[in-house]
Amino acid sequence: MEGLGEFLQSRRAGLRPEDVGLASYGERRRVAGLRREELAQLAGVSVSYYIRLEQGQSQNASDEVLAALARALRLTELERRHLFTLARPAAPAAARAPEVERARPGVRQLIDAMSDVPAVLLGRFGDVLAWNRLGHAFLAGHVDPSLAGRPGERPNKVRMLFLDAHMRELYADWPGKTRESVAYLRMLAARHADDPALAALVGDLCVRSPRFAQLWADHAIDECMAHVREYRHPVVGRMTLVQEVMRPDASDQLFLTWTAEPGSPSHAALQLLAAAVRDGSPLPRFSDSAPARS
Repeated sequence: MEGLGEFLQSRRAGLRPEDVGLASYGERRRVAGLRREELAQLAGVSVSYYIRLEQGQSQNASDEVLAALARALRLTELERRHLFTLARPAAPAAARAPEVERARPGVRQLIDAMSDVPAVLLGRFGDVLAWNRLGHAFLAGHVDPSLAGRPGERPNKVRMLFLDAHMRELYADWPGKTRESVAYLRMLAARHADDPALAALVGDLCVRSPRFAQLWADHAIDECMAHVREYRHPVVGRMTLVQEVMRPDASDQLFLTWTAEPGSPSHAALQLLAAAVRDGSPLPRFSDSAPARS
């Protein structure tokens, strides 16, 4: 999915000589960012060795070399860890039938018990493994809720974000949300480089969404963290909600919940949506998910 060389090239292209204290003297440069020889000089390695590393011809970079490259590239701590992960890929797993992701019974019971809070469990690459009634109504009320229980037909939150116009409308800052989602998927790609499900998802989205393809080529990475975000819900309108992110086990599954500040207009809107779900009021339905413009 992603190699060490591609990541190094992308980070090198994002730095200018003046960013790292090198004089450019106003000369015309044929490449964006730092040249290979400039980065090699900053990291204290030979140019020929660095070229081999970037071209994937050297598979045994030492911790010292990787640390020097991380310093020279001004990597964040998260990017530094990502660099080491790419340089130390796990051995390919033996060929076997892919394991179907499932929600643990205890997690499913917890989700169902949270009747006044939208709750969704996502698989490692964004498949909806479980959601409560309010989570479904909040996130994708136009989608058949029973699909979450059918492996092979499950809605995928990342795919919907780029290809479903209704999901796009939900996020007031759709461009920012797409950047975050792709950056998190990029980080997962280093940990699951040989996973065919991830390769299929990325390949499909690169073909069908120019926005996804552009972001994927940036090689940015980020963690999935709690945050406050504004939403535009088709039933109750604008809401500012806090998304919490929990990881119920070590499988990269994400347990997401959304809450609002008590007494706020957003809290009232969320309660209104919960009441509509309890009363069985009809939510917006569409025979087909409209394509998003991307």
